[in-house]
Amino acid sequence: MKIKPLSDKVVIKPLEAEQKTASGIVIPDTAKEKPAQGEVVAVGPGKVKEGKSIAMTVKIGDKVLYSKYSPQEVKVDGTEYLIISEEDILAIIEK
Repeated sequence: MKIKPLSDKVVIKPLEAEQKTASGIVIPDTAKEKPAQGEVVAVGPGKVKEGKSIAMTVKIGDKVLYSKYSPQEVKVDGTEYLIISEEDILAIIEK
């Protein structure tokens, strides 16, 4: 199944949270925070404002940081995804 977002929505696959700290301490599942970064897997066509189309800034494959509390969680074919407005994406992670 393929997800096609509408308007300025972005579909993100969350990245796994770190299993260990920098010093090697294993973090139990109960103490892990939700990850606030993920990979963009689908992008909507963009927003229309005052009759003009506003292009999306992010593209498929970008790794992004997003606000933890704004995404809508969905499960498709057993895989968890987040659907979020582009304005709730805080940054693109560049290498």
